[in-house]
Amino acid sequence: MEDNRQRESIESLGEFGLIDYLTRQVKPAHSTTLKGIGDDAAVLNFSGQDIVVTTDLLTEGIHFNLMYVPLKHLGYKAVVVNLSDVYAMNATPAQITVSIAISKRFNLEAVEQLYEGIHMACAHYGVDLIGGDTTSSLTGLTISITAIGSATREELVYRSGARPNDLLCVTGDLGGAYMGLQLLERENQVFKVNPKATPQLDGYDYILQRQLRPEARKDIPELFRKLGIKPTSMIDISDGLSSEILHLCKNSGVGCHLYEEKIPYDEQTKAMALEFNMNPLVAALNGGEDYELLFTLPLADFDKIKNDPDITVIGHMTAKEEGAMLVATGGSLIPLVAQGWNHMGRG
Repeated sequence: MEDNRQRESIESLGEFGLIDYLTRQVKPAHSTTLKGIGDDAAVLNFSGQDIVVTTDLLTEGIHFNLMYVPLKHLGYKAVVVNLSDVYAMNATPAQITVSIAISKRFNLEAVEQLYEGIHMACAHYGVDLIGGDTTSSLTGLTISITAIGSATREELVYRSGARPNDLLCVTGDLGGAYMGLQLLERENQVFKVNPKATPQLDGYDYILQRQLRPEARKDIPELFRKLGIKPTSMIDISDGLSSEILHLCKNSGVGCHLYEEKIPYDEQTKAMALEFNMNPLVAALNGGEDYELLFTLPLADFDKIKNDPDITVIGHMTAKEEGAMLVATGGSLIPLVAQGWNHMGRG
């Protein structure tokens, strides 16, 4: 009975509540620790250089299903999800470490496929694989990657700098990864019933790539410099738009108005949502794994970004008292709720 109460307590906290609980007494003791827990990456300073460090853990059955996720793609994606956090700090990644736990059902060829994807990502993003660890597992495959990058003090962007009237902006389009996952899950269920059935995946290459082999937005920090802008706050979209907006609001002490009609979607995302009889808004708000960048800018920078095809203004920040609100197409205000991916919930 006690064990059940403990499990329910952790589950009710959710991932971020558990992190807050476990780290509530953590206080950095070193002057070289500029930023610890609470942002996309930690920030360290050595000899005048600010270093960012971030880590992510991917567990089979929780974060990926090897029934439809190729190991090569998984290795690539595992690197990308970490590098995305570095870019969300407006920093440049340089190194990664990789640690894996593998069960006996994986042979050498399988591990080689996983690392082929890791090496491909390292080559594409120009980062070095500098170490890690390997151990056995009783339950499947777990991958833990730590990414290390750097930026000047002036370049770094945190989650905590947004101010009322700042523009709320996003790169690319949203919801594609979630709809790709829905498609893969549907075809997986069909396969379980009829292994001879041909998967119905034609015409959806984009959303499948968004889910299976996403890309981090390494081009965006350079775009910021080209446009002569610097975000006041920034975060990557890994857990759904609503969750990420709430993180910015909490860390910056502000509210926001997010306009439903401004959220950008790819045509495949909308088509797949229609096929599932789903509003693509649900995919954007709650889906996650898009790995686009969500950021805020001073209103004065609007003219610098208004013609850029890769940046969309989707709202603005407000006073904290106004709360975080979705402005529906009809004009009604709906409180944003963090219904994105909860790593501590039950599958």
